[in-house]
Amino acid sequence: MMKVKIIVFLLVIFPISSIAKPQQSSFSLVKISDNAVVLQRNDELLKVEYCSPTIVRVQYSPKNEFDGNGTIICLPQNKMALNILVEDRINNVSLKSLCIQVQINKKTGAIQYFSEDGTCILREDQIMPRTTEQIDIRTVEFDESTQEIQKTADGDRIISNISGETVTAKAFRAKQQFQWQEGEALYGLGSHQEGHLNLRGKSQYLYQHNLKATVPVLVSTKGYGLLFDAGCMMSFHDDDKGSFLQLEAVNQVDYYFMYGPSLDQVVGRYRQLTGKVGMLPQYMFGYIQSKERYCNPYEIDSVVTRFRNEQIPLDVIVQDWNYWKSGWWGHKKFDEEYYPDPAEMIKKVHDKNVHFMLSIWPSISGNEADEMGAKGYVIGRGHYNPFEEGGRAMYWDDYVNKNLFALGVDAWWCDSTEPMNEDWGSHANAIYNNPQARYELNSRAQSDLLGALRANTYSLYHSLSIYENQRKLTNEKRVVNLTRSSYAGQQRYGTIVWNGDTKANWNDFAQQIPAGLNFMATGCPYWTIDAGAFFVSKRDPWFWKGDFDDGPLDLGYREFYTRNIQYCLWLPVFRSHGTDFAREPWQFGSPGEPFYDSIIKQIKLRYRLLPYIYSLAAMVSYDDYTMTRLLAFDFMYDSNVYNLKDQFMFGPGFMVCPVTEPMYYTSGSSELVGVNKTRQVYLPSNTLWYDFWDGKSYQGGTTLLANAPIDRIPVYVCAGSIIPMGPVLQHVNQDRNPPLDIRVYPGADGEFTLYTDEGDNYNYEKGQSSTIKFEWNDKDRLMTIGERNGTYEGMPNDCQFTIIMVEEGNGIGLEELINQPKIIKYEGKTIQVKL
Repeated sequence: MMKVKIIVFLLVIFPISSIAKPQQSSFSLVKISDNAVVLQRNDELLKVEYCSPTIVRVQYSPKNEFDGNGTIICLPQNKMALNILVEDRINNVSLKSLCIQVQINKKTGAIQYFSEDGTCILREDQIMPRTTEQIDIRTVEFDESTQEIQKTADGDRIISNISGETVTAKAFRAKQQFQWQEGEALYGLGSHQEGHLNLRGKSQYLYQHNLKATVPVLVSTKGYGLLFDAGCMMSFHDDDKGSFLQLEAVNQVDYYFMYGPSLDQVVGRYRQLTGKVGMLPQYMFGYIQSKERYCNPYEIDSVVTRFRNEQIPLDVIVQDWNYWKSGWWGHKKFDEEYYPDPAEMIKKVHDKNVHFMLSIWPSISGNEADEMGAKGYVIGRGHYNPFEEGGRAMYWDDYVNKNLFALGVDAWWCDSTEPMNEDWGSHANAIYNNPQARYELNSRAQSDLLGALRANTYSLYHSLSIYENQRKLTNEKRVVNLTRSSYAGQQRYGTIVWNGDTKANWNDFAQQIPAGLNFMATGCPYWTIDAGAFFVSKRDPWFWKGDFDDGPLDLGYREFYTRNIQYCLWLPVFRSHGTDFAREPWQFGSPGEPFYDSIIKQIKLRYRLLPYIYSLAAMVSYDDYTMTRLLAFDFMYDSNVYNLKDQFMFGPGFMVCPVTEPMYYTSGSSELVGVNKTRQVYLPSNTLWYDFWDGKSYQGGTTLLANAPIDRIPVYVCAGSIIPMGPVLQHVNQDRNPPLDIRVYPGADGEFTLYTDEGDNYNYEKGQSSTIKFEWNDKDRLMTIGERNGTYEGMPNDCQFTIIMVEEGNGIGLEELINQPKIIKYEGKTIQVKL
């Protein structure tokens, strides 16, 4: 039973329906129910509700009712019995849980959030916290008789004229204003290409685009996060216009304040509201080879065969677009002229222990358009309607499952889920560097197509479509959806987001790193890139401006690609893809040549790290962890890291420092002379750091010049880390119980939990998995391997662990040979090892 203590100083509480509504200059408390209070000023309603001791929902409506914004961002929440203290004072209303206190200014409705000790965490603007302006919601009709196909770099697009529009509802353009604190850093809002990390002093336009994946979530170094529950276009400002989030079309302002105080805890609150992250199949953490595109079964088979013959690890091969019948863009069926037996093609891939990923589109054509159109499941301009359950079911049952999944497809590449880009062509060359103009162009078109209230949410519903229907069919394959757009809540649908069709130049590459870190800080953990960039050469459109017209023949591009691979190794998903030129390792040289050898070294290191990486994936799913993480997650106390754009953590152990400028060659194979092969690295304070490549140790709080030859980028490991590493496998299923090296980095106590399960089904949801906890006591130089918890089908009875204490020259880099190993046969019972 919930306990609510109410202290009333000035007024009597009545049911909201019984309150007279004279014109008021201040808000009055009119209702207390459950864990919430409602305040009213004339027709304005303000509701503040505790969803948990650390999560507060704020709803504001200027029209005397709460309609919600109609999204599926948040899942239904179980009401919690909370001991909330409510006090109605002269100037404010106060609510207090065990963790945070909320004060509402009765004159303005402005809200402040305080920690348990009374420290202010966040303030809304105290004079004007929010404003609203009524707008018309229009329903747009497209004239199908004017349809024509436009050829673009992003595929065929259906263009049709607007034949009419009707005002069907009223809504509001709203502005929610805040007062950020001095020294506070803000992150999140998704993946964007402007190169921002700390968003203070910046602006950001929030819409879906080939090069943007919007998530309306902010996190702060003050230990809180904000989730905005709305589906419209938005813009963020902390600039000369003010400090606010503008929402272009809402029924009400609706946001959640989520208090950590650690950023991992903030992410946990977000996933409590919007859904947990499922386990990706283990093979998705191996190496993924793709290009635009493999054109027939023979090409696919020859590439997979060469990987195996040359003993280069590989777990996924990708078939990109245009496998369908010519002229039927996005049709979900193989063209029999070029793919006479796709089931046999996929079987051959599987026979070589490789998984098959296939590109599918939300666009429909041919019989799909006729059949879905007849049932009313087509949105204008040739896209199916995922907002209706019937549309989602038909898209899957009649086309995706029948023609593709039934053939043995393992994973989906759901491309173009914006689902349109109005500036994607030479016609936009004049505005490519004008963020506001691009925002206005794209947001208007997407609002016309999808409706202003849900213009940002197509990818969320399309991801739901794939996930719910594959899960209904089978639990034997985990859902994988590599997609180009995202939104809050999408992480619960087995999605991975990549950053779109980037161009191959060093400045673009440098901007991708903070873009990914901001995306993954939102609570959506799986993000990746096209290693090597999508566009390599230079053509007329503003986005097709790569610096390397000769592709891999250019030594400058070989260096660029190698540095991309070295960075991508430390992302949750490790993949190569792009147009203009093929991307297989042998395109970049031969054994014994530096670029080729470095690429192979990175792939092999990825496979050595798989036990660590898959355990991080379990932390993501079970503990709301973030795998690739900006430094503020772990070093919030050190303000020097707040805007470090080119360093990040990979799990609790590794700090990765990519190289984002050429050191050997510029484009045209022009050799750089006299360039030092180093880069500056900051080591966060209060930590002892080890160079991963040579084992030397350094005290934190310092900046150094780190070696960065072409075979590696600077990587450091913090003291107390325990890193499980396996042998170099050709694929994840080659050995389900390989012997593991357990590297220990002394200088601090530490722990790590090794996770295993069957690798690719949903039995883990029934508890079928195993964990082994390793604990390092630095003072006693004692490693404790705890009792194994859990079981699953096929779990081995014993394991071999080689315990290695890292020091200079020992237990370093890719090397498997070490000095004086402690080899342990582990049979599931606690063992202690003295080093």
